[in-house]
Amino acid sequence: MNSASNSILEIDRSLDRLIGKLELLAYINPQNIAKEKKTFFQKRYNYEPNFKYRKIKFNPYKLHRLFFSQRLERIDNEVIRDFYKDIIYYYSGMVECIETIGDTGNKFYYNSLRYYGTPTEKMVENARFILHYTDNIEENQKEDEFLTTEEAISFFEDYKVNYNFDFTIKTSSAMSASAMVSNIDQALILKRNSKFSKHQLNVLAHHEIGVHLVTTFNALEQPLKVFKNGFPNNVETQEGLAVMAEYMTNNLTIDRLRELAYRVIAVDSLLKGYTFTDTFDLLHTKYKLDRDKAFAITLRVHRGGGFTKDALYLSGLKKIYDLFKEDQSIELQLRGKCSLEYSGIVQELEREGLSIPISYDSLSLKNNLNTNETLDFILKHLK
Repeated sequence: MNSASNSILEIDRSLDRLIGKLELLAYINPQNIAKEKKTFFQKRYNYEPNFKYRKIKFNPYKLHRLFFSQRLERIDNEVIRDFYKDIIYYYSGMVECIETIGDTGNKFYYNSLRYYGTPTEKMVENARFILHYTDNIEENQKEDEFLTTEEAISFFEDYKVNYNFDFTIKTSSAMSASAMVSNIDQALILKRNSKFSKHQLNVLAHHEIGVHLVTTFNALEQPLKVFKNGFPNNVETQEGLAVMAEYMTNNLTIDRLRELAYRVIAVDSLLKGYTFTDTFDLLHTKYKLDRDKAFAITLRVHRGGGFTKDALYLSGLKKIYDLFKEDQSIELQLRGKCSLEYSGIVQELEREGLSIPISYDSLSLKNNLNTNETLDFILKHLK
């Protein structure tokens, strides 16, 4: 490996040490969800929840300083140098998000807007378009039997045999979602004391394991740590791939698509200055969502002080769906926590000997098994 590549590797490893356990989702999930949800319902939805969050374990100011002390001028390749400049701004933005979680003002919300962006009018129009459609009886029958968290763990232990990588399965009560992947711990985390339908377990298997863990383990094979830590704007691409995996395995329902649309509507309510109770009322009263689903979506977007990430699932799905319909390869995006807009960077890194083809393919994205023509119609006509 030449001296130019060595400079990139040194800076990449230096940034990896700084990023360390800088995992936003580990800090953004409230620790007292069950207690506040119970109080919210007892007070007939007329109560602003007071969520508690983990204390941060790093010095934000010192971390910012170390990020911007990297000697990027040592990277001769201008394209790759600019890429690492974007990486530094991206993770500095994450630090700003984490250090302002739960702030009584709007600091976290504005940091989230800078980090994840804001839903556009086109995204909101797409969400409203989706909400004109409802599930048929056949799809609703997929939700007929519920299993415990322990039974879900057994299901995922059995599912492991489909891949040649190993991951741990953990549980947590401090979660807004029913399941999530910890990139740092290479673990699947399930919500403790939750109930899962068989259909939901299949969705989670393809979404969390078939994409999020596949890209985690592919990233570990790459010469650069940035594939593991994540490219700028990787959330939209990764979540788009994950929902596309649901579609490809015939597990995406219109009800699930409507859930993604409700998330966009809820994030849009943040822009309008809605409080937690306002957003809940919008979903529960106007859109007739049952109170548990309305609470879950409201929690997702109001946690931390206003979390705009959830608007990206739908836009990401549309972008990935269009790629598949154009028969374009997604191999570059499966190499790690990559972004569509940085595909050219991955190719440049490969030319420099700093990226290699995937070690693990996603079984969930191999074949199109979708049989729902209405889904195709909706996705095709999203703007």
